[in-house]
Amino acid sequence: MSRRTRTQEEIRRFLAIGAVQVAELDLGGGEAVVRPGPGSPPVTHGEVFLLVRWAGRPVGTLLARVPEGADPRAVLTEAAAGVTGVAVEAGGGGEPPYASVVVATRERAGQLARALDSLLAQEHPRFEIVVVDNAPMTDGTRELVERKYGERVRYVCEPAPGLAVAHNRGLAVARGEVIAFTDDDVVADARWLTELTAPFAADPRLGCTTGLILPARLRTPAQVLLESHGGFAKGFTPTTYDPGDPPRDEPLFPFAAGRFGSGANMAFRTEVLRAVGGFDPATGAGTPARGGDDLYGFVRVLAQGHRLHYTPYALVWHHHRETWADLETQAYGYGAGLTAYLTAILVNRPALLPAFLARLPRGLAHARTLTGARDTDGGGPPGGHDARTHPWPRRLSRLQRRGMLYGPLGYLRARRAPGNATGRGTG
Repeated sequence: MSRRTRTQEEIRRFLAIGAVQVAELDLGGGEAVVRPGPGSPPVTHGEVFLLVRWAGRPVGTLLARVPEGADPRAVLTEAAAGVTGVAVEAGGGGEPPYASVVVATRERAGQLARALDSLLAQEHPRFEIVVVDNAPMTDGTRELVERKYGERVRYVCEPAPGLAVAHNRGLAVARGEVIAFTDDDVVADARWLTELTAPFAADPRLGCTTGLILPARLRTPAQVLLESHGGFAKGFTPTTYDPGDPPRDEPLFPFAAGRFGSGANMAFRTEVLRAVGGFDPATGAGTPARGGDDLYGFVRVLAQGHRLHYTPYALVWHHHRETWADLETQAYGYGAGLTAYLTAILVNRPALLPAFLARLPRGLAHARTLTGARDTDGGGPPGGHDARTHPWPRRLSRLQRRGMLYGPLGYLRARRAPGNATGRGTG
């Protein structure tokens, strides 16, 4: 079979993927109630991606099918019984620190409004919201913020393109002890900011936290396929990464930074992020590097001896991209961002080269696994972000590998771009 024929067959199978409902169920007290995901209709019969909570906190996901004519609540409650034994970590205690929430955006006022509405509904006792309008072509974002949100949201314009540049602009004006970052295509859970920032009060050595990202909707084949292979979630086990005590089951630590979290759900102790120089402006979406800004931020903080904590209790619902073309762009960009951030580490921190070379063989093996064609497997818990219910197209794997080959060149091009202030992140 020729490559072209195989790609056509992959696209045919892709287009046959059906929609999946998104819902949540809390089993931690009182009568269990099934609620639809953000922006989703009430649950009916069919396939359901279910978030299971215990006393409000996320403890697992599963994929279940509600037969026609059956009671969705009864079916899903029975299906969720297998994850109710998950231990829930006690709260950190004390009041979470004053926080700044930074949302970088560009010409997506409709999505931004949805995100801001969820952020203004946070249960956190004291926080501010900063919208960074990145290289705007119109006044749409500024007009939205001023008309709908007024003094409740601060508006800042960053004329230079690039997500890292925009985040650094937010870092420069942030007033909070902790600075949290999320994207304009999320809906934040009501306790997101509290859960993401409370660990800083409990651990003075903590430099960064990351949280759980789940799909807001699974309406298109692209959204279902992405989530079938893990999406952006990092599991339901709270984990602290300490550079002074590297995890034995993470042989690539700290270079496999994608395991730590994602830029749509991360927070830093503000003084720590400023001290390490913020984000590298030659990385990230909107630059030739295509991505990697969040990963490099994680490594920068870890390299200075600070801990990083992942908590599944800090939840945002993400609106995944919707089309095959989006997946192609995303696959190439992920590959490019991965090697761009590794290049950034070696260019800016050459002292890490020996450690990088020592991990290179395992890293190459990991890269082959990451970009290999992945068939369905049926292993792992249903919907547990390890159950591959649809094969991963070989074309997307090839695009990711091409992106990985391009990433170092993209980063170097971004460094040479006019006006690039690499290393002066908070200036």
